[in-house]
Amino acid sequence: MQIELHKITVRDLTQGYEDNAENGVRAYGGRLDVRPPYQREFVYKDKQRDAVIDTLTRGFPLNVMYWAVRDDGTYEIIDGQQRTISICQYVNGDFAYLFRYFHNLQPDEQQQILDYELNVYICSGSDSEKLKWFQTINIAGEELTDQELRNAVYAGSWVSDAKRYFSKPGCVASKIASDFLTGSAIRQDYLETAISWISDGNINVYMSNHQHDASSAPLWQFFQSVITWIESSFHPTKERKKIMKGIDWGSLYKEFKDSVIDSNAVDEEVKKLILDDDVTKKTGIYPYILTRKEKFLSIRAFSEAQKLAAYENQFGICPHCHKHFELNQMEADHITPWHEGGRTVAENCQMLCRECNRRKSGK
Repeated sequence: MQIELHKITVRDLTQGYEDNAENGVRAYGGRLDVRPPYQREFVYKDKQRDAVIDTLTRGFPLNVMYWAVRDDGTYEIIDGQQRTISICQYVNGDFAYLFRYFHNLQPDEQQQILDYELNVYICSGSDSEKLKWFQTINIAGEELTDQELRNAVYAGSWVSDAKRYFSKPGCVASKIASDFLTGSAIRQDYLETAISWISDGNINVYMSNHQHDASSAPLWQFFQSVITWIESSFHPTKERKKIMKGIDWGSLYKEFKDSVIDSNAVDEEVKKLILDDDVTKKTGIYPYILTRKEKFLSIRAFSEAQKLAAYENQFGICPHCHKHFELNQMEADHITPWHEGGRTVAENCQMLCRECNRRKSGK
């Protein structure tokens, strides 16, 4: 890979700046692709964006940027997208800094900004070299997410199409599913979740297999099916959506999409479990109702005092095998199981040896 340092003025950088949303962002007289397929969306907050403009107005050095030369002689940004867009938006009049838009500045102030020289390393090499370099660079000190790195490694027509659904501000995935997803669309969390759902967690394999597909429609159709199943099966209210966020809905959909679900019965059980103080993980309620696996609920454990009291009352004898054990060799157990109405109270606590407890619990 060949790398050369160039001085690019803000005047030249911002010439021909255009933000065509899904069709991309161009600058430098149309010769610079500011947002290649593998790049993240614009994620700078106002404070970060203002810091860039403050640096220009003070004449302080801005962190170096990196461009790559394409086969046709144009360029693409490897590192510096956020700073470049901040500069172009300001000069374009998209936002004000210290209550002044660029066109409100005095001519000498405008000239000082336009004459500011950016340090840009322009590199040429193979696609794999450029992408490898991209993976090692942090943008403006913000570490790339795993999915942003995957987008770089598997850049192509499929990623570009998938980002239309899952990665744009106000994207369709956000509109129909934000109540059930955690994270941020523009940081690629929605896309990562969708791929994980359809691939059973094998994200890299799925992206590798579909890298050069022209369309990501199968992923989008699967995602829509999952969300439709949630809405139709559980009729989530505004309050219930708080405990439905971040669940592995894709796996549950695959396992139970053909099951008959009594929405009214589910609704009643949800109410009961929400009010149950022994259920410490309310987000596990829906997975539990479908699978009947108590691990999703994180049933409240007995306190150390309750364990010690039960041990003393039993004189250290396991009631199942009738052998004596030290306290640290025993585990607390519900005499009446929680799912049969047993509470996590001292009267319902017994100490079993590890072997008997695991045998009783089927662990």
